[in-house]
Amino acid sequence: MIKRERYLNRIKPFIGKPVIKVITGIRRSGKSTFLKMICNSLIDSGVIPDNIVLINKDSLEFDFIRNYQDLNNYVKNRIRNIKGTIHLFIDEIQEIEGWEKAVAGFLADNTADVYITGSNSRMLSSELATYISGRYIEFRMYPLTFSEFLQFRQEKGSGNIDHEFGLFMKYGGFPGIHHMEYDDEVIEQYVFSLYNTILLKDVVAKNGIRDIALLEKIARFTADNCGNITSSKRIADFLKSQKISGSVDTVQNYLSMLTNAYVFAKVNRFDIKGKRLLEIHEKYYSGDIGLKHILLGYKTGDISGHLENIVYLELLSRGYKVEIGKFNDQEIDFIATKVNDRTYIQVAYLLYDQKTIEREYRALEKINDNYPKLVLSMDKFHDSSRAGIQWKNLIDYLTRT
Repeated sequence: MIKRERYLNRIKPFIGKPVIKVITGIRRSGKSTFLKMICNSLIDSGVIPDNIVLINKDSLEFDFIRNYQDLNNYVKNRIRNIKGTIHLFIDEIQEIEGWEKAVAGFLADNTADVYITGSNSRMLSSELATYISGRYIEFRMYPLTFSEFLQFRQEKGSGNIDHEFGLFMKYGGFPGIHHMEYDDEVIEQYVFSLYNTILLKDVVAKNGIRDIALLEKIARFTADNCGNITSSKRIADFLKSQKISGSVDTVQNYLSMLTNAYVFAKVNRFDIKGKRLLEIHEKYYSGDIGLKHILLGYKTGDISGHLENIVYLELLSRGYKVEIGKFNDQEIDFIATKVNDRTYIQVAYLLYDQKTIEREYRALEKINDNYPKLVLSMDKFHDSSRAGIQWKNLIDYLTRT
């Protein structure tokens, strides 16, 4: 089990504190394993194993826990004769009807130090979630970053970082792929099966969708336009051109369902000069680069889009809030913000001619504040001394900062 230190370090200050620790993220991104890591950390610190209660709703062992009454009864019976602090872990809690009522009760009665995971962002925006409002801390978990991918590849890796990055771009960051043979067909079958599970369990079943074919067409169009300005109307117009019925409202609802299940992430656009968030012309990125390839096939001609998606997920995993930027008629790929820290980032495949260099640097040069400005590309070397804008090799950025 490879520790995902970035997440452990974030949650440690809240262990044992009277708040519910909510770990969210796309299915099979490592949330279940992360709970076990926390359990191991508690045992290493001296907690008695009997004081740790782990409920995994993906396991048939806990199939009998269907609603909040079942959950409350099980936990109360399980800890009846145990002394000391109880640490309660509930994996995929959205499968339990009315779970918030039981969890709120555990917190109010000081029953346990509570940790829960879920694979749908709606679990914290539902009407029932008002029961725990203001009493939880959310930790968003993402598929493996490239540096984590390399950790998983330590025993089987080639040692050639460019080769490893090529595999990462093709296969993506789901931890489960590292239990498989590193073969295109094998990995593709695994990720495709995972995509179907997410689509059927976290989108179709949760929302009662009947027109699955339309949902899949919207997902494929969105994947094909990751990193491009996209709107529900644009997708609806495309569907109409293909003689497929799908209103703007329907497209918008389906997009919301896909983002709730973390298949895609919606990124808002920020007007840097006007200092305001724009309500139109957002972008979408894939929740994992491997999902994008499953929907479209691996397109080497779209390497710039792949790199942009990878950098976006990297920034999120580092704890940044990410927006796309607009400065007059210029586009900034990412504005990454954390507390009072902000960085403007442009992502390019190669800075192979002066026209490309001008395009990537010009937009950053027009921003006259003092926040760092960064250009990332796959070039092995580039003269970075230009108007205070820093250049970094993209792989170095992913592995060394």
